[in-house]
Amino acid sequence: MAFVSVGAISGTKARFSAVSAQRVNCARRSSVAMMAEKSPSVPFMDRPPALDGSMPGDVGFDPLGISSFLNLKWLREAELKHGRICMLAALGWIVQELYTFPFYPGAPHIPTAAHDYMARWNGPLGQILLFTSFFEIMTLPAVIQMITGESDRAPGDFCFDPLGLGKDPEKLYKYQVNEVKNGRLAMIAVGGFVHQAWLSNMGALEQLSKGKLLP
Repeated sequence: MAFVSVGAISGTKARFSAVSAQRVNCARRSSVAMMAEKSPSVPFMDRPPALDGSMPGDVGFDPLGISSFLNLKWLREAELKHGRICMLAALGWIVQELYTFPFYPGAPHIPTAAHDYMARWNGPLGQILLFTSFFEIMTLPAVIQMITGESDRAPGDFCFDPLGLGKDPEKLYKYQVNEVKNGRLAMIAVGGFVHQAWLSNMGALEQLSKGKLLP
């Protein structure tokens, strides 16, 4: 009887140990799953469901939850368009501080003053608005088909690759990530350029060269 009791106790302990180990493993898996659902860019926040990492440059950053009620493809389309425009704008902002066309005497020395001059007197900004509106209308059907799933078009893809840089899928993905990152940086840079010009009435290079870091 003593041997039976000892065997029963040993079997009970073994079963208890197995159950405990199973519970520990489940808890560990649950903890890992919870950690995997956290945003890579904001670790203390959950990753938004729509940001699954499939899009180039997706780091799960959406603290306001915009992707939960707006179409993600439409958001990426807008991000790429604004990023491309701001990359050109950032380059143009710096170049116009270094060089001015000879046929443009008396040009404003900062872009914000040039904006006011063009908008109030000569009116070229109205032409720019007209042309950009035309291009937006022309591309709208493709964007609608993309959002509704009628086409497999990727956001921001206009099949414009004259140099053939996107023939290799791996390189193409790398270029797409670089475009998104540089576009985001350019949007922040142009916003900084504009505000520092308003506050200091100086260009970006002029402000740096004179050491006037604060307005």
